Amino acid sequence: MKNTAIIIPTRLAAKRFPNKPLAKINNIPMILHVLNKAKESKVGKVFVATPDKKIFEIVNNSGGNAILTKKNHASGSDRVYEVYLKKLKNNVDLIINLQGDMPNIKPKTISKLEKLMINNDCDIGTLASPIKNESEINDINVVKVHIDQPLKDDSFHEAKDFFRKKKNFIIEKTYHHLGLYIFTKDALTRYVKLARSKLEIERNLEQMRAMENNMVVKVGLTHSTPLSVDTEADLAKVKKDMEKL
Repeated sequence: MKNTAIIIPTRLAAKRFPNKPLAKINNIPMILHVLNKAKESKVGKVFVATPDKKIFEIVNNSGGNAILTKKNHASGSDRVYEVYLKKLKNNVDLIINLQGDMPNIKPKTISKLEKLMINNDCDIGTLASPIKNESEINDINVVKVHIDQPLKDDSFHEAKDFFRKKKNFIIEKTYHHLGLYIFTKDALTRYVKLARSKLEIERNLEQMRAMENNMVVKVGLTHSTPLSVDTEADLAKVKKDMEKL
């Protein structure tokens, strides 16, 4: 049986939306919503990786497990790796990198990704949902993933490309990518030691580093599309959505 842990990288110094982990939704800081959804997935231990004492205190005072990390990490994956080394090395097989800005993610979405990864052989796993309309196609904030065959509920197929906008692509094999990843421990160790790649920098997409270094990334299907909160406008949308719960 494989052991899995969830690590949520988060920090206050986001360029587009400073202090967003502390933005309140239903009077609860966003990071605690994400933490609670991770716990509800029941896939394993949950850690919050942060360089900020304010987040550290809020999480730990609420019964969570926050770990202080270095401030100068180049990416969320590097922050995840630091916590893996400090708390989990030799005690875990799979590591889920759950973004701290997806407060309306469903616990079953997280647990589905773990199940797909346990039953398949690849370096990294992730999820994607069907593209609903043309505005998603044209929105550069919606990351798309191209797969060589259409996804079904129980499929886990290899990703061929990730992009924000492209002139020509096959819509039937292109999906809305979710910023949720699961790594084998060996894949995470290899990934963070690789130099930033050409397309990673050009597209501002971390996953291209894996693709350009021939790591196998597989994609599963979800019909849920949690919104990543990158702006105040995104926060307003999430608040409206979560008020219904």
